[in-house]
Amino acid sequence: MKKLERNFYKRSAIEVAKELLGKYLVHEYKGNKLIGKIVEVEAYMGIEDKAAHSYGGRRTVRTEVMYKEGGYTYVFQIYGMYYCVNIVTSEVDIPQAVLIRALEPIEGLEEMSRNRYKKSYEELTAYQKKNLTNGPGKLCLAMNIDKTLNGEDLCNDRLYILDNKEKFNIVYSKRINIDYAEEAKDYLWRFYIEGNRYVSKK
Repeated sequence: MKKLERNFYKRSAIEVAKELLGKYLVHEYKGNKLIGKIVEVEAYMGIEDKAAHSYGGRRTVRTEVMYKEGGYTYVFQIYGMYYCVNIVTSEVDIPQAVLIRALEPIEGLEEMSRNRYKKSYEELTAYQKKNLTNGPGKLCLAMNIDKTLNGEDLCNDRLYILDNKEKFNIVYSKRINIDYAEEAKDYLWRFYIEGNRYVSKK
């Protein structure tokens, strides 16, 4: 499989979000290689999107990375404890991003299990296995993604995405937990692979 190149990311968040489905997110660290297939995403369209951190051109220390060209990570914390990983898209000063909402574990399941549950994969219940990476905070725990990876260049060799071609149906739905976003809460900018058991919410 080939690593995605910069031009893949330098398009609108909606376009990139749909095409990220089925691709492989890889994190290499301390001799570990963790791989998860991207099965659920949400697009955040920047300045005109009331659900986006960059809505209205908001530019802070936290959101600065969103103003870079596509192909960098935007990692932020929610509830003071969980991390979420986003893929910055589009061109410089067009602050759009795609939230990775769920992964299907592919490789490194033992390490993912230790990261998430502090026990071996063999010890997990069927429920725990299904819940290993089926949410933005869960997948960051399992994949060992935290604030140190904020602003990471996805064209490097630590955190990156591999191309993967397969056929599936894409479901369009409303984004989750953005009731504050007025009309933007109704946009069908959440996309997921139909029938995949690791999608966070059907």
